[in-house]
Amino acid sequence: MKKTLTALLMTSAILPFAASADTVFGVYAGGQYWHTDTSGSFADSNNLRKFDFSSDQQSSLYISVEHPIPLIPNIKVRHNQLEANGMTTLASDFSFANQSWSAGSSVQTLIDLTHTDFTLYYEILDNDLTALDLGVTAKRVEGLLAVRDVNQSAELAGDGWVPTLYAHGRFGIPATDFTIYALANAVSIDDNSIRDMEAGLEYRLVENLAVDINLQLGYRSVTIELDDLDGIYSDLRFKGPYLGLEIHF
Repeated sequence: MKKTLTALLMTSAILPFAASADTVFGVYAGGQYWHTDTSGSFADSNNLRKFDFSSDQQSSLYISVEHPIPLIPNIKVRHNQLEANGMTTLASDFSFANQSWSAGSSVQTLIDLTHTDFTLYYEILDNDLTALDLGVTAKRVEGLLAVRDVNQSAELAGDGWVPTLYAHGRFGIPATDFTIYALANAVSIDDNSIRDMEAGLEYRLVENLAVDINLQLGYRSVTIELDDLDGIYSDLRFKGPYLGLEIHF
């Protein structure tokens, strides 16, 4: 953990000297409608149990502010819904949070890892064809894992801050109104790993001096691997396509 935090702090210290500032003050606001397929396992020990989950619809909303001052980072705040539930028939006995179920029991599982990202970043490149932002993100997570049936319920909850590195690249396709983009938030600390990645195609629907409106079609994947984080062990993946809209003032 200390080595990772040190690396993040060093990155934050170096980036201002390599970054170029935005020429004008700008605000970006957007949202995504995300269809997720969830898979994976969790437990309260390293003996992970795989569960079945149904597909879900998630949402993500964000706002970022960019300015022309080189040494002060731009800021982005993004709220991410991340929920899943499903029914599983247990193939063997299972214990979770001081409750036990026998083989053959049908249990409902619930995951809620909804979180908010607070990102500080610098524009390393910013021209008509290529843009690159680099920075750091603090994820504020209030998580809940639960297993239930008609007779009993068990759950584990935790909250905290998770630091990740942040990168966002955009590549305009010459002579078209399309842009290819990719975004990543990722960190690996000891045996804990979080990877939040997306890539897509953006169409510039409106582009003038007053406002820009962009339509987005992309694919997003979130992987959360935890090893005894507040007693939670997990290997969970959320992935699927999304539709998005971004407005630039």
